[in-house]
Amino acid sequence: MGGVDKGLVKLQQKPLIQHVIEHLTPQTDEILINANREIAQYQRFGLPVFQDSHADFIGPLAGFSLGLQHAKHDYLLTVPCDSPLLPHDLVQRLLKALISHNADIAVASSEGNAHPVFCLCKKSVLPSLTVYIATGERRVSSWQKSLAYIEVDFSDCSDAFVNLNTFEDLAALELKLRHA
Repeated sequence: MGGVDKGLVKLQQKPLIQHVIEHLTPQTDEILINANREIAQYQRFGLPVFQDSHADFIGPLAGFSLGLQHAKHDYLLTVPCDSPLLPHDLVQRLLKALISHNADIAVASSEGNAHPVFCLCKKSVLPSLTVYIATGERRVSSWQKSLAYIEVDFSDCSDAFVNLNTFEDLAALELKLRHA
């Protein structure tokens, strides 16, 4: 999106991050934001904002690490800010699978595709993530699959995992929502 901070791009007159917050608030006890730019704008949402602490850009694993370090509860849910159509039962379905399969991490999938950044994990996975990052690895799914891992099928709402990567994607979703 031309270097724009995607979480602050507006869909239906609201920043994408606000859509995510509204979907997660009834499902979670705590929301943390990982942002590296526009910190003051993110702080306006009244939630804790954490910046990556790694010198090199390491991608989503930095956010996982921060969340695991700062979350006050036993589980951490991660979602990107550019997917504003999160399922209203995301946490419930991930948690049910995580517990019933005695897994460390539950990852959303749809139509045969895993969505690694949409996941629920136990806070106890932090040491394994710290070691994984220290070895120079950066692939989210490789780290996840090194743990007790389960995928949870959300094919009934696969649109929820569409990332808005371009202004064209945003315009198409805006049009779709207008006609829904």
